[in-house]
Amino acid sequence: MSEITNARLVPIRDYLAGELRSSVRHEYLGGAVYAMSGASNVHNQIATNLLGALVGRLRGRPCRAFNSDTKVRIQSPTQTRFYYPDAQVVCRPNPPTDSYQDQPVVVVEVVSASTRRTDEGEKCDAYLTVPSLAVYLLIEQQIHRVVAWRRGEHGFVREVHSDAAVIPLPEVDCELPLAEVYDGVSPDPSRPTDAN
Repeated sequence: MSEITNARLVPIRDYLAGELRSSVRHEYLGGAVYAMSGASNVHNQIATNLLGALVGRLRGRPCRAFNSDTKVRIQSPTQTRFYYPDAQVVCRPNPPTDSYQDQPVVVVEVVSASTRRTDEGEKCDAYLTVPSLAVYLLIEQQIHRVVAWRRGEHGFVREVHSDAAVIPLPEVDCELPLAEVYDGVSPDPSRPTDAN
């Protein structure tokens, strides 16, 4: 995210109305509005592969995949946030006239060097507070690996999936093969990831 677009706090209704007219997407954190930067071709290819895999597997089922133009609204006692994840799966969607979802079951972010701190920190902390969320996926760009934060009996548990793995998503009755997510994307050993 870039700097705050202006110093005053923006009411939610003004933010939502502005996003419908804006050519630049913005995320919203308790009244502060942040412009989003563009993404690399690799990021977009992974996000497109992911969305295609999810849409195909969810066709004819009650849960639906949404792309990066659909926000997630996160409400806490102290503030409201709106983020644009790279993809999400929703089984109980908001009305069609809304530009956001409140009850994602799966949220996905494609991680880059410039977004890692936010995706693994602030956004992870916020997404994991959403009562409907079952899985938060962080998809690496430089290596073929996905970190999944999956809701268990005692909270969220971190899982790591790599290489030819298939990520089980029983929460939405499907699986996600990494070979499809990374189709056409070669790992780049010259650019090591800083993930653990």
